[in-house]
Amino acid sequence: MRISTSGLYEASTTQMSTMQAQLAKTQMQLGANKRVLTPSDDPVASSRMLEISQSQSMNTQFSTNRTSARNSLAQVDSTLTNVTNLMTNVKTLIVRAGNPSLSDSDRASLATELDGRLQDLVGLANTTDGAGSYLFSGYQIGTKPFTQTATGATYNGDQGQRDVQVGASRALSISDSGSSIFENNVAAKGTFHTAADAANTGTAAVTASSITDLTQVTGHNYSVKFSVTAAGTTYDVLDTSSTPPATVQSAQPYTDGGAINFGGLQLTVGGTPADGDQLTVSSARKQSIFTTLADLAQALRQPAGGSAAQTALTNALTVANTNVTNAMDNVLAVHSAVGSRLQELDTLDTTGDQNDVRYASAMSDLQDLDMVKTISLYSQQQVAFQAAQKSFTMMSGLSLFNYING
Repeated sequence: MRISTSGLYEASTTQMSTMQAQLAKTQMQLGANKRVLTPSDDPVASSRMLEISQSQSMNTQFSTNRTSARNSLAQVDSTLTNVTNLMTNVKTLIVRAGNPSLSDSDRASLATELDGRLQDLVGLANTTDGAGSYLFSGYQIGTKPFTQTATGATYNGDQGQRDVQVGASRALSISDSGSSIFENNVAAKGTFHTAADAANTGTAAVTASSITDLTQVTGHNYSVKFSVTAAGTTYDVLDTSSTPPATVQSAQPYTDGGAINFGGLQLTVGGTPADGDQLTVSSARKQSIFTTLADLAQALRQPAGGSAAQTALTNALTVANTNVTNAMDNVLAVHSAVGSRLQELDTLDTTGDQNDVRYASAMSDLQDLDMVKTISLYSQQQVAFQAAQKSFTMMSGLSLFNYING
């Protein structure tokens, strides 16, 4: 077989280029300490490495989310601790208010102190996080949850719970609505609300209300209906919890500013009613802690001279104490749930750390370089390349003229 000089040069150049490329690749693997530099080096391993890399990124993001969730829950936990301490202080104040040696001015001073506790509680309910978002407004993080009113506070948020994805298959609530914490409290027996019917045309209204005998309180709803005739103004008391409404009192004479007593309750009604006007008395099933404190402050400001007034005060304190206790129980239940979520975050952190180790190990198995083997290969490739260069030099120097001239 005849080999031309150009063919010799071309074949040798191609072979040395290939060997040089292999040597350069091995050198880059050694420099990067990685076996797979491009997908073409190992397509199957490259595909698996991409999957693991994505899983690692998601695991890192979940860890960041857990840190954010822990910070939010820690602030909620701290706030609820302060709320519990404040309610404990209120219960102590209720006990002090029951001291029979206190004068009306002493109880008025306690009512003023209670007003301060109410303002403090509203402030805690309107707590914000470091970013200025309200903790207890549900999804409405930019809306102030509670607005203080004369009868307590009004909730402005919604019932939503904000969730954060803290694991591949776990979303954790980092907030509770203010309504569920401060308003979802079981009301004590004797907790009731009064109101004038919207269709009334007269001016009659309840100016004061109290419990005169807690043992007679039924928890039913009532209606006080007025009749105005030429003979005068009378009223009927109906128990609207039954169907049809049962008559409790009938054709009782009405006196402006006088007391209406029924079912262990006493209403002081003032104004001039029109014929057919009604006042409603509804027994509360749930009561906001803010309303409880506002009602208690009002009760403490009422004169307590005489046995009837003392009984009304005692009943008001009993109802308030029960309502505050129920509110504390509700706050503690929410507080316990927050603690459980914080504990779950710790468990998820442990799992996340284990996943990081597992992903790193799998990535190492696919990508890491066998240094000893690769150095040995590099040496072999280097020797082979040098041999190819030397042999090419020798072959390219052969010529028939060398023998003729010799």
